[in-house]
Order: sequence, then C-alpha cells, then structure tokens
Amino acid sequence: MFATTPDQELLERTTARFLEDRYPVSRLRELADRTSTFDPAVWREGAALGWTSLLVAEGAGGGSVSGNGVADLQVVASLFGLHAAPGPLLGTNVVAAALARWGTPEQQAGPLAALLAGEAAGAWGHATTVGAPGGRRRVVTATPAADGAVVLSGSVATVEGAAEATHLLVTADAPGGPSQHLVPLDAAGVSLTALRGVDLTRRYARVDLHDVALPAGSRVGAPGEADEHDEQLVDLLAAVLTAEMVGAVQRAFTTTLEWTVDRYSFGRPLGSYQAIKHRLADARTQLEASEAVAARAAEALGAGAPDGRAWASAAMAHVAARAPEIVQECVQLHGGIGVTYELDLHLYLRRVVVDSQLYGSATDFARRLGRLVADDEGRAA
Repeated sequence: MFATTPDQELLERTTARFLEDRYPVSRLRELADRTSTFDPAVWREGAALGWTSLLVAEGAGGGSVSGNGVADLQVVASLFGLHAAPGPLLGTNVVAAALARWGTPEQQAGPLAALLAGEAAGAWGHATTVGAPGGRRRVVTATPAADGAVVLSGSVATVEGAAEATHLLVTADAPGGPSQHLVPLDAAGVSLTALRGVDLTRRYARVDLHDVALPAGSRVGAPGEADEHDEQLVDLLAAVLTAEMVGAVQRAFTTTLEWTVDRYSFGRPLGSYQAIKHRLADARTQLEASEAVAARAAEALGAGAPDGRAWASAAMAHVAARAPEIVQECVQLHGGIGVTYELDLHLYLRRVVVDSQLYGSATDFARRLGRLVADDEGRAA
C-alpha cells in the first residue's frame, strides 16, 4: 500500500510474510482470551527486521530504508492493521524517536539501545488534549527534589502496552515548565490497572504514579520544552495510526469485495447489482483518499516540510472519520453474517475504532488543523 521504493517493497514483503506466519486469524482469536498478547521473542525478530529503528538517525543506532523513516514506518504500520497484529509498535517508536531526538547520551546508550534491539518495549503516556484551544490537560506533576532529582505524582488514564513495556514516556507539569520524563515501569510507586478494551489483540492499562522518585537523568529534553516535543510526537502518531487504519480498511474492503463476487442473490452475484456497485465504489474512493492523505503526511513529516504538522493533522482528521465508516459499510454489505463473531471483519473494525479515538478524535485533529491554519494566517497578517 505505502511502499514506493525497492527497499520499501522489500520491507513490505518481509514484514507481510512474517506477520502472516506469526499472526494468522486463528492465532488472533487465541490471543483474544489472554491477559497478555505480547511475545518478546516475536518482538525481537521484528526489531531485527527494522520495525523499531526507522525513526532513529543512523548516528543514534537506527536508520531508514528509503531516507524517509516516517514513510518507511507507514509500510510496517499498514501491515499491522492489515493483520490486526499485536505488538507495541506505536509506543516503542514514539519513545525511541523522543530519546533519539532529545535524550542524553546515557539514555541513548541504555534505554534507546534496548528499544532498538527489541530487548525492551516503550509506552507513551499521552495526556494532552489534541486541538484544545489555548492549553493542555495534564494529570502528572513533577516536584523537584535534592540533587536535581524529581518526584512524579498523578496518573495517565489509558496507556497502550503499559504492562509489556519497560519504560513510560510521560509529560509532567513542573515549576520550570512542562517536561518529559522516562519512567521505568518497575520503579517504586508505579502501579498498573488493566483495562478492558475493544481491540482483541492489544492491551491497555491505567498507570498511576505515587510519589515516584526519579534521578535527574530521567528528564528527556530541556525543562519547559515538552509542549513542542509533544506536538512533534503527535505528528508521528498521526502518521502511524493513519497507516494502520488504512491497512485494516484495506483488509475489510478486500474481504467484502470477494464476498460480493462469491455471494449469489436471486441467481446473480451480489456485486452485480448497481446499488451494491455504487456502495463499493464509494468505499474504494474513501479508502484511496485515506491512503493518499496519510502518505502525503508522511512525506511532509519525513522531509521536515513546514506544512508537515498541518498534513499530519489533516490526515488524522480525515482517516479517523472515514475508516470506521468504511468498515461499518463492509459489515452491512455482508448482511446478517457481518455482525457475527465468527466472521473476521470485527477484528479490523475493532482496530480502526480504537485507533480513531485513543489519542484524540477526528474532530480533535480537525481543531488542531484549524488552530495551525489560524496561527499561520496570524503570522502572515
């Protein structure tokens, strides 16, 4: 879907074969009843394929395959959506990107190296309000202690993959301004509460921080710079999630198209009826538009274009609105069988529903885009 260069096509083929082998639908259904869906051995193999290093510069131990790591990561993310695969793809890549960009040499030699090798997984405690006018909502505070140490208190309501991660990246309000901190999830005072989720193959938890004492080296980046850093990570999040949603929609649409050819109604294939053709054509058009805007956002972000943030916001606003609608249409086109647990469609519907809401809704990202446009117009005036 997103592969455009020979190296990206190779990445796509190897990742597709790997996920097909490790996560057939029968395996996904087995995982649905398990407390944890994380397999450390599988994740290490995925890291060897490059899943964890695409947003990290070569100097920090990473490297892209095409020169645009964001576009490369979209290739992987789309296949995760296509296979409804588990794994801390987003959290690990967001944390790795943060450490590569703003981390200390010690953080890069320690936690970042472990993330790149697949020996560790990351989680992002995103607690800001995307698109909120004039501010953000945070629920973690940082209190200075002796020798530059800090004490974190608060909670993050929903964190993907917290139980399988080794480190949590969280932004906290502090006297010197909002700052990001890397919290070892086995630190004293950290507690997790498992949450029930819609997605059958991913797990979520609330993370509570009860006076968690951290050394000065836990801070990622300079004090007071977390607002801009969070915005950059939201841009990357948008690129990953839009690609993953496109992959899930592609699987749902392909399955439905095959169904309308094979299913006969009144002696004719279901897809031969004009009304069905129109509905399929509309779904295909929205799918292609979603893929196009997601790819454009990755191209802009990976190239460092000035309008990259606007494209990321536009992509998320569009795809988060359309992806659930398209898969719901696929469910409807299957008729009564479409709403059964035995049909695989719900696996992909679950993935797009969660992806489209967990870090902000389509409306939130549309507001973010509007704020960016208004700011640009204000500077030009």
